[in-house]
Amino acid sequence: MRERLLFIAIAHLITSCDAFAITSSRSAASHLVSHTPKQSRLYSASTDAIHSSNIPPNLNDESPSRIPSSSTSPAAKWHLNRRKKILAKYSSQILPLEQQSHGLFVGLPLLVLSNLSLAFMAIRSATLTTPQIFMLAALPGSIFSLWQLQILHDSLHSSLLPKPSYNNPSKLMRRVIKHRRKIQKFILFFGSMPSAFGYYLYLQYGHLTHHKSLGDAAKVSLATLFNSTQKDFEDGDVLFTAHRMKLLGDIGPTFKLNWPKERKITMSISKSGFNLWKDGHPFRNSVAFTSSFLFERIMLIMNDFVVAVAGRNFFFPNKPLAFHRECANYCRWAVFVRLGLCYLGKSWKPLLFLYFAETLWSIPPHPACAMFITNHGSKKDGENGCIPSSSTYAGNWYSLMTLGTNYHVEHHDFPTIPLHELGKLRQIAPEFYRGQDKDNIYTIMQQTFAKPDFYSCMNANVLLD
Repeated sequence: MRERLLFIAIAHLITSCDAFAITSSRSAASHLVSHTPKQSRLYSASTDAIHSSNIPPNLNDESPSRIPSSSTSPAAKWHLNRRKKILAKYSSQILPLEQQSHGLFVGLPLLVLSNLSLAFMAIRSATLTTPQIFMLAALPGSIFSLWQLQILHDSLHSSLLPKPSYNNPSKLMRRVIKHRRKIQKFILFFGSMPSAFGYYLYLQYGHLTHHKSLGDAAKVSLATLFNSTQKDFEDGDVLFTAHRMKLLGDIGPTFKLNWPKERKITMSISKSGFNLWKDGHPFRNSVAFTSSFLFERIMLIMNDFVVAVAGRNFFFPNKPLAFHRECANYCRWAVFVRLGLCYLGKSWKPLLFLYFAETLWSIPPHPACAMFITNHGSKKDGENGCIPSSSTYAGNWYSLMTLGTNYHVEHHDFPTIPLHELGKLRQIAPEFYRGQDKDNIYTIMQQTFAKPDFYSCMNANVLLD
């Protein structure tokens, strides 16, 4: 009975975004849908338009503002240049994918399925042994957690809901489009639950900036990230890549202690683990990566409880008050849901299940690890320079399991194309993407852990195609 009530509550919470779209205040963006896809301000057909993912979060997705190309990193310019070339040849086929496609009837149902499944398995894990919980989290729990991340990621990039350029919408769809900003924020916030440490704060503050700053040595050091005074992370992906890739610059965070004497301590779990790597020893390196990654995620879970109580994230002492308020608000909701699952299961084991589900897909030998650890390497391309991003093509089963997360080059080229349409780019523009599904995921892992790369060519002069 307790489980049934929880499922009803979560289903109502997440799926209520439809009702939210109908009853939401008229204070949302007031412009109407254009019925002519040729003149969408955001989804412009111009080959020199900066993509919406390169617009900072403080500009809404309907703003005509442009970001100067000088503000983007060389790696980001590499993708922008590819986008121009691809659109110059295939705009008639690609622009409809950008302007008309969305994931409302694909991604949103899968998000509800994933979150309800995670809640159900978390509660049931209370009756299981630790090895059984581990196996349940490894598969299918990790897949549902990865799907949760990918669908929320689509919502962040404005590809989950119909876009302002959507043609001939129904009355309901017009309301969804009109209030899409509020609905997207609602989905991003509550759709990230249940979780052990969650994806919300990374997506909210670190992913869009990642698209314009990846590989920028002046912006993506650990010291810069943790000591920053701006609300958004300079590049949120540094939090992941620091465990497995070379970075330039100093480490962080730095804590100020007043007892027993005043002093400062600079530390980094990820860098400490990465320092144990040794070239040519993939097993040793994979163990070091797994250990530091899992330990840091335990710290994140504990930190959420601290933030929920203290109302402040002490890892980022210089960030503005608005950041800390948002952190505290999210952590309080997330901790409430986690404790609710533990209460219904009358055990702490639901939290253990969620922890495993959110971490196991990122580490070996899980198949999804291959695309996670290689999405932003520094592959040399002969005399043409360095390639800052890569996709993993291991067949349709792999694309389904990762829900399109493996199409990473495609995503950075066209970030507002929804997850279920990204694979079409390889058929539309075959000369720009590898055409065969022959990647061996375990060979990829072995090679990646044998010798670490720099993150997104940050030590190289990335040449444009």
